[in-house]
Amino acid sequence: MTSEQPHDIRISGGKVVSAFTGEEFAADVLVRSGLISGVVPPGTPGEAQTHVDATGLLVAPGFVDAHMHIESSFLTPRTFAGLTLARGTTTVLADPHEIVNVAGADAMRWMIEEGGSTPQTQLWGVPSCVPAVAGLEHAGASLSAQDIDTMLGWPGVVALGEVMDYRAVVGGDARMRDVVGVARERGAILDGHCPNLGGAELSAYMATGVDSDHTKNRTEIVLEKARLGMLMMLQEKCLLPEVVEALLALPQLPPLCLVTDDLAADHILSSGHLDHIARVAVRAGMPAPAVLRALTWNPAQRLRLYDRGVVAPGKRADLVLLAGELAEFDPVTVIAGGRIVARDGSAVYDTGGADGSGALADTVVVEDQTPAGFRWPVELADGVHRFRAMRVNSSDTYTEAAEVELPVSDGEVDWEGRVALIRVRNRYGRSGTVFAPLLGRKLSSGAVAMTYAHDSHNLVTIGTSAASMSVAADAVVSDGGGVAVALGAEVAARLPLPVGGVMSPAPAEEIAERSGAVRSALISWGWDHLNPFMSVSTLTLAVSPSLKITDLGLVDVVARERVGAVASA
Repeated sequence: MTSEQPHDIRISGGKVVSAFTGEEFAADVLVRSGLISGVVPPGTPGEAQTHVDATGLLVAPGFVDAHMHIESSFLTPRTFAGLTLARGTTTVLADPHEIVNVAGADAMRWMIEEGGSTPQTQLWGVPSCVPAVAGLEHAGASLSAQDIDTMLGWPGVVALGEVMDYRAVVGGDARMRDVVGVARERGAILDGHCPNLGGAELSAYMATGVDSDHTKNRTEIVLEKARLGMLMMLQEKCLLPEVVEALLALPQLPPLCLVTDDLAADHILSSGHLDHIARVAVRAGMPAPAVLRALTWNPAQRLRLYDRGVVAPGKRADLVLLAGELAEFDPVTVIAGGRIVARDGSAVYDTGGADGSGALADTVVVEDQTPAGFRWPVELADGVHRFRAMRVNSSDTYTEAAEVELPVSDGEVDWEGRVALIRVRNRYGRSGTVFAPLLGRKLSSGAVAMTYAHDSHNLVTIGTSAASMSVAADAVVSDGGGVAVALGAEVAARLPLPVGGVMSPAPAEEIAERSGAVRSALISWGWDHLNPFMSVSTLTLAVSPSLKITDLGLVDVVARERVGAVASA
């Protein structure tokens, strides 16, 4: 060795996994001053202050999540870091478009400050769509191109968050042109969101500089996008065996990133974070070395973090010690920036401290939630009328337009006992209230209410009776925001989210227990879905096909226009 100065850490007895070659080879890993100071043959001389016995373990780079939303865990950045570092995620690029839609630039500044107090590297993307679709909904804030340009200059901000309003980009909308333009001039990373966009429209979208996509696509669209150099970011719902098979059949496997996008705290605690996505990818047929590269080197390159993503001298000491075979992706010890931060699934550093989230409290401004508020008034003559409805499915967030006949009497729709109803109530002091029938679920007596509703996070209530809906909605408002499920006339589960109506400062274990209870209550009610939280919370996401609902009305996502509730009089 060229220096007699002791190393901070020596990891010995294990095998290093190369993210470059996929090989596993016996070596000791030395760490000094936050960097890997050596990857040397076992037994090579060199003192260290701390020795880590890695016998029977694999030493891999720390996992890098190139696309995710911290708010979807319902945790604050500090609590999220403690939970996910223990699962091997040492770096994230977070797009805080949930909380920024609630409280604007001040909310993003708070997120950055919170994240900066953790040993996890938390980088940030400025939300590109606040609100998600201008003119079709009201959020709690609005960001102009000038606002975004300013925020792109903040420390730790490296990207323009997912450009979700892809129809506006393809259509040449002036606002989105300016938003993407300022980010491109800044040299920022430009993240995309364009499900099943192909052909000339895909070319128009990519020509603006947006060059990634994390959404679910048909297999042929995945290949088309990869062929053109669009970085495919595969979340769990994208990892279908047929997609993996088609990618592996290409003459050369394109660069891929595995990402989490949206994972709730109970899912992370019970199943994992990026480590879970890795195991899903292996089960779908992706070779474990390719999975590792998609967790480490590829996303590090995407984020222009050339100091990490591989176990090599001179690189940042973000390391994960894995038990068993590589394909198991089972973290037992995690090192971030040369510091041991987690062992056996738990953080070993102090994750506490004041979160300062009081400024984001009391953001739900609505009237008392009584059964009268769930009467659906219409200006129609008495008789049976045909109404537009939303139909949900059991696997993803796609909603299709449908129709249903309902009687009208004395200026009100008589919906109870005939159909489930969704109501969106503006929570920011505006008057917007919109109703629509909801089809596709066999629901018992009950309701769910939430302010965690992508992306404007208005108060959304779905139910089979006005009484159940008022019970659930009243619980959410009383909690200062969150999610509540009523079975019959009683609240069966509630998840208070007082930080902007989308997060909680409570410990991860408490939030995991509560979010798990909400998930179970939704399923008991009849909301059978692979991801019940995402299903109910994206019914208002007006950039996601095909028919959605906002505080301004039903929205035809493809046409980017509001449509009336009445299909035919």
